[in-house]
Amino acid sequence: MEMQTPATVLRGKRLLERIDVPRLPKVLLHEHLDGGIRPETVAELAADHGYNGLPTRDPDELAAWFHRGAQRGSLPDYLAGFEHTIAVMQTPEALERVAFEFIEDMHRDGVVYAEPRFAPVYHTARGLTQDEVVLAVARGLERGERAFGVAWGLVICAMRHMAHSLEEAELAIRHRDDGVVGFDLAGGEHGFPPKRHIDAFHAVRRANFNITIHAGEAYGIESIWQALQYCGAHRLGHGTRLRDDIAVGPEGEVALGPLARYVLDHRIPLEMCILSNVHTGACTHAEEHPFGFFFRRGFRVCVNTDDRLMSDTTMTKETRLATGLFDLSLDDLEKLSLNAMKSAFTDFDTRLKVIHEVIRPGFARARKGLAASG
Repeated sequence: MEMQTPATVLRGKRLLERIDVPRLPKVLLHEHLDGGIRPETVAELAADHGYNGLPTRDPDELAAWFHRGAQRGSLPDYLAGFEHTIAVMQTPEALERVAFEFIEDMHRDGVVYAEPRFAPVYHTARGLTQDEVVLAVARGLERGERAFGVAWGLVICAMRHMAHSLEEAELAIRHRDDGVVGFDLAGGEHGFPPKRHIDAFHAVRRANFNITIHAGEAYGIESIWQALQYCGAHRLGHGTRLRDDIAVGPEGEVALGPLARYVLDHRIPLEMCILSNVHTGACTHAEEHPFGFFFRRGFRVCVNTDDRLMSDTTMTKETRLATGLFDLSLDDLEKLSLNAMKSAFTDFDTRLKVIHEVIRPGFARARKGLAASG
């Protein structure tokens, strides 16, 4: 008689048939606020603000337009759609609304802690100061947390092609008591190495603050090395090209290069974004994404969305994709949430609270449900 696989050790597609992925407690560390705005909100804010640059005002058609534009296989093409989302996020009311809706969307998606990021410098076209921009977003996030119970921390981005990253770093530090938890360097990597912004990163480190850097998405391991060893990154945004520092022999033997070994040994978190990496050309196909390899080898990886509007994705969708492609178990999914929460830039007490009062009980309920279903 054929033995049945216990429900609690199901993996991959068989597991997906038995669990309610949206209800699993998830943690999101890498999502751009202006890349995840609802298409309905883009259309409504464009009408309110007299912005006539949209290709269409129909929300469904607009969503499809953003998604098509993001699938052209290059990071610069992927980023082109931000012109429109940024254009409608230029008033305190609009910024607060987008931030509030972000938290509501997280709640619906089963996300229990999130760290949205954005570049305030892009939201001053109508006269707001960057401080006013940050405070408007923080108000929306705080209002969302009160309404939906999703904890958050805000990450401020400097743009690598701009010359005033130190100003952005000081902005992030200045608002650490308003919910800002870290500093990021974003934008196209080619021609703009992280070490050009060394003064900004020194300022953040001197302030005992947190750093994550987009590195190894559109450029190789040199970008990752600089982010870590010149700039002192605590986390890596994407880190996909770290795979270039790892060799796999004909018998499956794995040899880690010095950079990959450093990332593994020092538990440097990798904020991985599978669908986005396919859309930007960082990875040819989702099946070839190094996420599965990194996870199996013990790197501290987590699942993220990057830009929900551009990539037509959610944390539920990314979790389903990773589970099916890389044959993950429920224990693996819990580990991913724990990896992310342990790597969050929020304070230690909040990390412990979310882990022990939300994530672990949530997965315990999921295991109980699996066991009961046979």
